[in-house]
Amino acid sequence: MEEKVSIIGIIVENSDSTDKLNELLHKYSSYIIGRMGIPYKKKDINVISIVLDAPADIINTLSGKIGMLDGISSKVVCSKS
Repeated sequence: MEEKVSIIGIIVENSDSTDKLNELLHKYSSYIIGRMGIPYKKKDINVISIVLDAPADIINTLSGKIGMLDGISSKVVCSKS
């Protein structure tokens, strides 16, 4: 299956779910190119971007699992090729 470069944008509003988030990211670490996290103290949230090089089904599975965590939302942007 063709691999695509993608970005998963993550907003963490419930810090109690960060352990589960980190477990997921560790599980898929072989696909992760880079990660950037920014705490936004004014709103008491964290914004994380994950850059992946992976097949579309892996990208969608990971994003779906992240989005199912309590207080965490995610969206994906994929390259066209």
